[in-house]
Amino acid sequence: MKRLFSLIVLFSFLTVPASAEPIRWVDLQVSTEALKLAIKEDMATFDQEKHTPFPQILALAACRTGGKCTAAAVKKAAQDLRGDREIQELLGSLTKYYNYYLEAYTCAYGGLVGSFSIQKDGQELPQYGLKAFSPIAAGYGYSHCDDFGAARSFGFKRKHLGNDLMGALGTPIVAVEGGVVEAMGWNRYGGWRVGIRSFDGKRYYYYAHLQKDKPFAPGLAEGDMVEAGDLIGFMGRTGYSDRENVNNIETVHLHFGMELIFDESQKECNSEIWVDVYPLVKLLSEHRSSLRKTDRGWQRVYPFRDLDWREFPAS
Repeated sequence: MKRLFSLIVLFSFLTVPASAEPIRWVDLQVSTEALKLAIKEDMATFDQEKHTPFPQILALAACRTGGKCTAAAVKKAAQDLRGDREIQELLGSLTKYYNYYLEAYTCAYGGLVGSFSIQKDGQELPQYGLKAFSPIAAGYGYSHCDDFGAARSFGFKRKHLGNDLMGALGTPIVAVEGGVVEAMGWNRYGGWRVGIRSFDGKRYYYYAHLQKDKPFAPGLAEGDMVEAGDLIGFMGRTGYSDRENVNNIETVHLHFGMELIFDESQKECNSEIWVDVYPLVKLLSEHRSSLRKTDRGWQRVYPFRDLDWREFPAS
């Protein structure tokens, strides 16, 4: 039932007609510091009469900076949005860019903040705030650098469309955001990999080079729904081979990428929109999912439920 329901939901995204020409390209230039400040303001105003979702803050800042969202620009934008002036008054002739940035940032970051609950000491505790997790489970070390766009040559010359996180073989990998497992299995470039589509259909998360022999979380299958922070697999170095289950990558690491989908025609094509997730990974480094291995398998220390998608059963 869970798998059938999730497929029905995903199909609904595929059949919604587009009302306007979709965005074709996004160059995310939002620093980690800017994300932190915008999210902090979102959380601080959540219970106030004038709640300011953080994509609005980023959009206002981006209009003023040509898309390069710095911490200083976000501070100014947050301060201005606390006042009574409307967007057009704040931006003047730059207002024409606002809707583009708002749509772009809502698409890219729409699953980061919202309502959720965790279970602790037998009680379910509703909260509002950051609800996405680092792809690396709590208690496991890793390193990474800003390698988006670096050259790759296996198969053909191309750019690296993700962030590589180096760690130990078998490190538990978790879902950054909740969604539906859309792809799973072997890929000649990514080895054993998992692709998860966000519940709103706008983001496709790609986790690649998973462990040889036992790459995936036990029981995980295409069509399954997962919550943010759920175990999906284990770090390895598979890939760069047409033959399955081969370690042809020199360094143990997770390739983590995110594709933006404004229109379903963008999902499998030569103009896919992959964005730099390095600032996002840095942001989430302090928000990690705690797992434990028991006689019954891997379990979350604090069970999690996304309350913004209450129509979905718990994963």
